[in-house]
Amino acid sequence: MEEAGAAVPAAGEAELNLSRLSVSPETLESELESRGDEERRGAREALLRLLLPHNRLASLPRALGGGFPHLQLLDVSGNALTALGPELLALRRLRTLLAKNNRLGGPGALPKGLARSPLARSLQVLNLSGNCFQELPAPVLELRALHTLSLGGNQLQTIPAEIENLQSLECLYLGGNFIKEIPPELANLPSLNYLVLCDNRIQSVPPQFSQLHSLRSLSLHNNLLTYLPREILSLIHLEELSLRGNPLVVRFVRDLTYNPPTLLELAARTIKIRNISYTPCDLPGNLLRYLSLASNCPNPKCGGVYFDCCVRQIKFVDFCGKYRLPLMHYLCSPECSSPCSSTSQSESDSEDEASVAAHRMQKVLLG
Repeated sequence: MEEAGAAVPAAGEAELNLSRLSVSPETLESELESRGDEERRGAREALLRLLLPHNRLASLPRALGGGFPHLQLLDVSGNALTALGPELLALRRLRTLLAKNNRLGGPGALPKGLARSPLARSLQVLNLSGNCFQELPAPVLELRALHTLSLGGNQLQTIPAEIENLQSLECLYLGGNFIKEIPPELANLPSLNYLVLCDNRIQSVPPQFSQLHSLRSLSLHNNLLTYLPREILSLIHLEELSLRGNPLVVRFVRDLTYNPPTLLELAARTIKIRNISYTPCDLPGNLLRYLSLASNCPNPKCGGVYFDCCVRQIKFVDFCGKYRLPLMHYLCSPECSSPCSSTSQSESDSEDEASVAAHRMQKVLLG
């Protein structure tokens, strides 16, 4: 960005940089009105990029309301904005909005009607990091053309399940908040490549993350993780995994608590294990649905299944031949003689899983 007092670009240029100007908001407003008038008269090329960071703006310039219909990028970062006014809705072709490091976060922080405006179909990059949002604004969850969403350094407590509405999202940055849980709906984003959830209070990762087939980078450092779901190994495109600053367990851990299976589950296990044939006419609908929920025991020597009752267990897997990550998996019973339950550390590793992870992972950060 240019220093304060930098010259305004000459006629014909598609970018106007008015960052860090040592002028009053009134003077800045006048400059924008003049530029908008010139564009309407055809004396200037249509403005595509407008940079207004660090100008002590308390509100959006009124001139944005009608003077720049072709604008594609607007940067109002580092000001004193408490709301993005209705002027924003006039920017029908805006693709990138940078409004980080302001004072946004109140009930009227975003303009009414945003979700129904043309902007909802054009906006692809939205950066609201460094503001005061305590929850993810509902209108943002309706911006279905978004490719990149940044809300780092706010005061977010949760990630709403409606995050799955953003089906075009490729990059999601929510680091530096107060998030405790990751909703499984986050795994319903088919195009997500980069996910940043560092510096929060997250204690576990949902196994549904295995559905994030496009994920390449996952940042989870500085949270409260003690293990990862074993399903993370199925992320075939994952290249970077950041885990430093988590209380990951450093020795084998086994959960000794175990509730016996119900008679229903015992009967269902028998049907599955012995491969007893049945048809939809033989059983009530609720039992048919229950039988469809069977999960296979991960121990290749067992061959058992489980439904509601299982034994949680931590298994260490080598990543990149250097790091050992604790992965959560489930056994069908305490008596299951899984190689993962061996007291020998070398026997507790699955060679296949370790080799696959080592082949794929390019960067694993634990410390």
